[in-house]
Amino acid sequence: MQVGNTFIFEHPLIQHKLALMRDKNTNTKDFRTLTNELAELMVYEVTKDLPLVEKEIETPITKATFKVLADTPITLVPILRAGLGMVEGVQRLLPTARVGHIGVYRDPQTHEPVEYYCKMPDDVAESIVFVLDPMFATGGSACAALDLLKARGCKDLRMVCMVAAPPAVERIAKEHPDVPVYCAALDECLNENAYIVPGLGDAGDRIFGTK
Repeated sequence: MQVGNTFIFEHPLIQHKLALMRDKNTNTKDFRTLTNELAELMVYEVTKDLPLVEKEIETPITKATFKVLADTPITLVPILRAGLGMVEGVQRLLPTARVGHIGVYRDPQTHEPVEYYCKMPDDVAESIVFVLDPMFATGGSACAALDLLKARGCKDLRMVCMVAAPPAVERIAKEHPDVPVYCAALDECLNENAYIVPGLGDAGDRIFGTK
């Protein structure tokens, strides 16, 4: 399903695993495993338009021409720290992808992003960039990350999250209308603490067992 420039995956396996992640009784180990499994399923859909080239391959029977992925660099950029929980799952399908890192935290009073770290491959501007963050709540951290990446010359940017909220979708459509958003669910709203409702809680705390 598509809402504006946001693509919501309705595949049964994606919806099933997300439902298990929402359960407050899911322990840290299972939550971390589900995060990676869901990221892997989602990136299968996100990469459906990757460019292909023809290559001659010799099978046990004969030589023939087949389609393979073009030599287009891909960079994964998890937003620290929760985005780290998605990297392993994505790399299962894209093992040669490089990984950059952006550290942004949300100020507890203003709910606005504060940048504290950024490390990218030197040629990140030449690659397809997947920005990874499980929760897309206000859109502040994601838009800050996209600003940093565009300042480095990145043009093919894709936001990959698990649960999005309307304020984030509206904000990215206004500030970065050229960036598609891929998610497993578009939830109802944010509460007074800017947490997604019904959501799944603090993804970082649940992935790393810090609460």
